[in-house]
Amino acid sequence: MELNTVESRSTDPQIYRGTNQSGLRDYNERLVLSMIQRGGALPGVDIARRAGLSSQTVSVILRSLEADGLLSRGDPQRGKVGKPSIPMGLNPDGAFSVGVKIGRRSADLVLTDFVGTTRMQLQTTYRYPMPTAILGFIKAGLTTFREHLGDTLSARIAGIGIAKPHEIWSWHDTIGAPEADIAEWKDLDFESEIARFSNLPVFVENDATAACRAEHVYGRGRELTDFAYFFIGSFIGGGVVLNHSVFEGAQGNAGAFGSLPARMSDGTDHQLIDAASLYLLEADLARSGFDPARIWAQPQDWSDFPDILTAWIDNAARHLARAALTVCAVIDFQVVLIDGAFPPEVRERLVLRVQEEMEGLDLRGLIRPRVEAGSVGRNARALGGASAPIFSQFLLNTHGGLAQS
Repeated sequence: MELNTVESRSTDPQIYRGTNQSGLRDYNERLVLSMIQRGGALPGVDIARRAGLSSQTVSVILRSLEADGLLSRGDPQRGKVGKPSIPMGLNPDGAFSVGVKIGRRSADLVLTDFVGTTRMQLQTTYRYPMPTAILGFIKAGLTTFREHLGDTLSARIAGIGIAKPHEIWSWHDTIGAPEADIAEWKDLDFESEIARFSNLPVFVENDATAACRAEHVYGRGRELTDFAYFFIGSFIGGGVVLNHSVFEGAQGNAGAFGSLPARMSDGTDHQLIDAASLYLLEADLARSGFDPARIWAQPQDWSDFPDILTAWIDNAARHLARAALTVCAVIDFQVVLIDGAFPPEVRERLVLRVQEEMEGLDLRGLIRPRVEAGSVGRNARALGGASAPIFSQFLLNTHGGLAQS
């Protein structure tokens, strides 16, 4: 349905203006929930002012959302003229979601609540990912999560969001898997397979897009209108946020920054995925006699292979700086965020080196973006997957319209 709305581009965390017309209650409820999710607990008077809704409309919405268990009352705010105002915030137990990250060597399953807190996390490892094993992991994990929540709260699980590499079957050489085995992914229908053991709605998206969504919803994205995002895992990928929303593209593959061209030191042309991914560091460690599995062990400690790590950071930063500038030549981003499946101190070092590398690039016709660190870290892909069902049922996505509920 087409909505008569007015877009806002102020720094205030509002996304769209509301409407007082009848018949659009679902939109206005999503608007209110989205404002609170991004801006924190707010009293009704502030919600009405920011959304352009009448106080009566907002009052009705807040009562309804509170009755449904989605909002909870905060402490009264005193010190102003008139009655004290009561901020309304998201109720953490109002909704839950399951996120799945499918990686090259491991898969993560997370249970998150309505404010994005991870209530439980499970992990499985393997030589290479196979559909049957992943589906079995999800099935067992759902049983564990339901037992943890109990019957009442389990009924509030909104769905399952799956973050996986784009066309995983085409990376058999890099993954180190037999081509015939990994080809099973090509015809896999997650929705129908999961329907065999769960009636929860299923959402599947590119893993880097999911990581970008986690940064947008739970991290630095709360303060930024637009940004380009790079996530470095076994393979590097990315995402695009425009006007407070993750832009997925017509085929769900926007921000496929790993496929950007990269010129190697020997003059050959490759892709960014072959120049700034963690599988390269893994290979360097193996050649130097280190156990490459150390990269993924928790808690992460990369302190005893400094020379190898420094060389990887220097090389990755050189390519990332050029890739970031290329992205900003297409869309005039003010900020480029970099995050990944590495310790925070490694992320800070990498961001600093990218900043240094960018200073030496040809910026004619361009405005140099701010290169800064993301804030979610290694769990971004699973958290981003878990956010998809929450968006579908409760929040607004300005580029995708109202997601299916």
